[in-house]
Amino acid sequence: MIEIYAQNIENTWFAIAVNQQQIITSSFGADQQTTIKNVLSNVPFNMAFQAFHEPVPSAKNILKTLKRVYDGKKVDENLSLATAQLPAYTKKVLKTTEAIPLGYVTSYGAIAKAVGGGPRAVGNIMASNPFAPIVPCHRVVRSDFTLGGYGFGLKNKIELLSREKQGFSSSKIIEVNDEHLMVFPVEYVLKNFAQTVLRKS
Repeated sequence: MIEIYAQNIENTWFAIAVNQQQIITSSFGADQQTTIKNVLSNVPFNMAFQAFHEPVPSAKNILKTLKRVYDGKKVDENLSLATAQLPAYTKKVLKTTEAIPLGYVTSYGAIAKAVGGGPRAVGNIMASNPFAPIVPCHRVVRSDFTLGGYGFGLKNKIELLSREKQGFSSSKIIEVNDEHLMVFPVEYVLKNFAQTVLRKS
């Protein structure tokens, strides 16, 4: 039985669907209804579920971790994500995205280069990411450091990235599944965004 929990933490709603401590899907939003609706849309149609009014302690811990990611804080907890049912390529893209360190971004093209496929295929998977914000698809941007898309709105994307500034100044290569992924300081995106806003004003 899949259990669904939602909690308002400091004016943002966080919701999860879990099955035996494994996260089936997660979401966040400004209101309870939309956030739970997002979670329900990713629950497998052939599995029974029940929504609970009050999170149990283990669910509360997961929801607090979601809030830490949302706040741009470092997270050490290893959350168990239910990816077994997902296509192999989707799993690879999500795993690579999950590896992007706090304070850095990468591009759709860089992920495609690391896992195969094209930037558009990566973008489609980002658009339907069932584990936001745990799998930080907000850290994936266009190669020119413009924001690209985001299912929760570009305002949320830039706010999430703004909270993740760590003062890094140079790009680096990280290893994921024996592949190399180039990551860049989040400041590159924020600077580009600020310049675009200035040009428009």
